[in-house]
Amino acid sequence: MTSTGIRLHAPAPGWSIDADVVVVGSGVAGLTAALRCEAAGLRTVVVTKARLDDGSTRWAQGGIAAALGEGDSPEQHLDDTLVAGAGLCDEEAVRILVTEGPDAVRRLISTGAHFDTDDEGDIELTREGGHHRRRIAHAGGDATGAEVSRALVEAVHARGLRTIENALVLDLLTGADGRTAGVTLHVMGEGQHDGVGAVHAPAVVLATGGMGQVFSATTNPSVSTGDGVALALRAGAEVSDLEFVQFHPTVLFLGADAEGQQPLVSEAVRGEGAHLVDGGGVRFMLGQHELAELAPRDIVAKAIMRRMQEQDAGHMFLDARHFGAAMWEHRFPTILAACRSHGIDPVEEPIPIAPAAHYASGGVRTDSRGRTTVPGLYACGEVACTGVHGANRLASNSLLEGLVYAERIAADIAARRAEHGLPAGAPDPVGQPGRPAHPLLGPEARFAIQRIMTDGAGVLRSEESLAKAADQLQRLDIEARDALEENGKTAEPGVDTWEATNLLCVARVLVAAARLREETRGCHWREDRPARDDAAWRRHIVVRLNPDRTLAVRTTDTADFPPTRQHRPQEQ
Repeated sequence: MTSTGIRLHAPAPGWSIDADVVVVGSGVAGLTAALRCEAAGLRTVVVTKARLDDGSTRWAQGGIAAALGEGDSPEQHLDDTLVAGAGLCDEEAVRILVTEGPDAVRRLISTGAHFDTDDEGDIELTREGGHHRRRIAHAGGDATGAEVSRALVEAVHARGLRTIENALVLDLLTGADGRTAGVTLHVMGEGQHDGVGAVHAPAVVLATGGMGQVFSATTNPSVSTGDGVALALRAGAEVSDLEFVQFHPTVLFLGADAEGQQPLVSEAVRGEGAHLVDGGGVRFMLGQHELAELAPRDIVAKAIMRRMQEQDAGHMFLDARHFGAAMWEHRFPTILAACRSHGIDPVEEPIPIAPAAHYASGGVRTDSRGRTTVPGLYACGEVACTGVHGANRLASNSLLEGLVYAERIAADIAARRAEHGLPAGAPDPVGQPGRPAHPLLGPEARFAIQRIMTDGAGVLRSEESLAKAADQLQRLDIEARDALEENGKTAEPGVDTWEATNLLCVARVLVAAARLREETRGCHWREDRPARDDAAWRRHIVVRLNPDRTLAVRTTDTADFPPTRQHRPQEQ
């Protein structure tokens, strides 16, 4: 696997530091990987786009799924995960998740995370969609992510890990042999390092989170612009299953024109007995699935969209008035406060909800140790595609995946260091080409991309809508390229233009994969192909970026992931 040679247009690095490992991202996956690497004696640097506690993990409400309760087992957790994944989970990856998960949660607790407990001191467990047992551990009622983030950030500070905050990672550095040699990054604002610099390291762990900002309305924070997936593509890595974007069924509806991050109404609210109803108060999930409101998310989201279409309505409702004020205040204080801040009181009235982009089940393709197709480059958390989630992530498996696979990555890096050693001194990275190979889009393109993707590649898709989206995205790309070729100019390098360019990159891949998958499966819903087609499509779509910025697309032979060293591109 060789790099594409494509780099973001940016100034040359003005400073550099050396490390054994650089971890990009500070959510549960990134900080867990960093702490385990540091504990193994590796010089570890954490780079994060905002503050250490400002990623997607902090916003996670529901909890962490693991077989911790009496009568539960990893095998039952595996079964629920495979069903939710709609035939596309890699069973080996899921088995790793569910068997190693309980101990990973216990290690998180030993790190300092405090989960809600009952009167006997046992961890309280709740249910969410797709789970047949109570196996969701939560903290602060509905503030699990905030507690996990707090514990990990405090551990990072206590261990004295080197961190670089407010830093957008730009591109992967590679040596002459094609191996990872570090990253370039831009630090925003005043600090020890400012402007564009480099961290030289023979191992890079991508834990950059998701790409929800590719859509107009999302539960993701503003920093979730697909930077890790775009970086990996430019570095020559393969990505998989990017068409499977999970739209959370119950996001607080703030109006048809609402854009940016929207408040999530956790699935745990339904797990505790809330009902989905239409404008007439009718529970429309009854009879549609054995678990009714607790069906897997793709099924619930589709049911909501169908009801909205039938009634020409902009939203449905989540009714939990029967909880009473005491339960709302104790179990869901964060959601209660968010609703009330927007003039809605769940104690007295149903909550208006509609689906919004929530989680990328696909991402940078890895093996069971988090290794990508680029030597020395690892990925974990939402940026990665381990095969765990298949076509639709099971509720609350995301934090668990971050924990389990981050630990496996750290173990692999440490083992390789013990077996082969790490290069002494700073590596000799291949620098950026003198002429930018990737023109930058203006900051206004971000909103154009979001509108294109929401209209053409949202919850409901078709060949017509996807073809239109592909054409519009291509026009944005051509306009930027023509400006560069005609007058040698590109948009001014900066965070806004780098983010917009990354969003266009991941949007193109998502649309290409969604057009190719001519079926409805999991959270990929094709109106023109409403049936699931196991004979033709029980397999993964793998995409790679060519040096000329065209896409090389292939499908796997089965639902299992091939080894990451395997590379058999097929142009399409």
